[in-house]
Amino acid sequence: MRNPLSDTIVQIKPSGIRKFFDIVSEMKDAISLGVGEPDFETPWHIRDEGIYSLEKGRTFYTSNAGLKELKIEICNYLKRRFDLSYHYENEVLVTVGGSEAIDIAMRAMVNPGDEVLIPQPSYVSYEPCALLTGAKPVIINLKHENQFRLTAQELEEAITDKTKILVLPFPNNPTGAIMERKDLEEIAEVIKKHDIFVISDEIYSELCYTDQHVSIANIEGMQERTILINGFSKSYAMTGWRLGYACGPKEIIEQMTKIHQFCIMCAPTTSQYAAVEALKNGDEDVQNMREAYNQRRRYLVHAFKEMGLECFEPYGAFYVFPCIKEFGMTSEEFATRFLEEEKVAVVPGTAFGDCGEGYLRISYAYSLENLKVAIGRLAHFITKLRAER
Repeated sequence: MRNPLSDTIVQIKPSGIRKFFDIVSEMKDAISLGVGEPDFETPWHIRDEGIYSLEKGRTFYTSNAGLKELKIEICNYLKRRFDLSYHYENEVLVTVGGSEAIDIAMRAMVNPGDEVLIPQPSYVSYEPCALLTGAKPVIINLKHENQFRLTAQELEEAITDKTKILVLPFPNNPTGAIMERKDLEEIAEVIKKHDIFVISDEIYSELCYTDQHVSIANIEGMQERTILINGFSKSYAMTGWRLGYACGPKEIIEQMTKIHQFCIMCAPTTSQYAAVEALKNGDEDVQNMREAYNQRRRYLVHAFKEMGLECFEPYGAFYVFPCIKEFGMTSEEFATRFLEEEKVAVVPGTAFGDCGEGYLRISYAYSLENLKVAIGRLAHFITKLRAER
């Protein structure tokens, strides 16, 4: 029998995030700091709206691009929070999570052989999505000394005549890095000079702990060459509702909608009704969650400083990215020993790209009580490692 599998998918490695999560789920008294999922429940008024939509029998397909009411509220939200203007009729597409939006944006925009620039460390899906389109992923290794921000020089050096798209993953998973307006203005000049496009993954836009998040689409001349991707999972603790959206030029959104139409039909109807309520009345929920995350963030940064563990201060998302190079172990070795000896799961930095070697991703989307226990175990572990040297 002939091989039933695609060579392309067989050559793509599985996500490195799930490995440690699967192990810790079977381990008694273990603590997982590995999964990027809010520990909050979806606020009740949002759940209640979903329940109400079911009680009213609203279980039909919506239009392919999403409920009109939801698309209007997405536009209202982006204008209110980030001063961005989009037309709900033809510049907004509701998707099954931000992940679908990333996938279909690439499929709508690249041809085989085009190059897609992917700054790393970053979310695990960008590179596989590019490979599945037949594009060539070109990795830009972000640097600790730049606070893992993308610089104009790094971008310029990576561009060739085959470059089509830059993926812009900020606020960043796994580093917690952000891009401020001046950073975006500098890379925007390079983008416009070389006539490339941007897929801007802004799923953590509400989780910024300095000034308010600025989108690359806010920069002059950039909205017309940017697909902005966002969603409800991180900001509203709606991971299981599987709802995201993409906004951008109508000619790109039209083709993305065509792919979505054939592959998905529409995003879950119940989730869409709940999301309308989230956008209308959820600003206070977001603020409360952001304040809780910020408290945990400050605690972790202080704790690392106390134990002498190098870690730049992250200003976005809900991750810290401490450096463990002093111990002479790979990230995988450190995470494995830490799990086996102290029963705490973290994610090796290499799960997010080769340049994550020597780092760990630790999520603070967990209660402060759990974090304190886990950090106590980490302090014990690194004291033991230092004594071994």
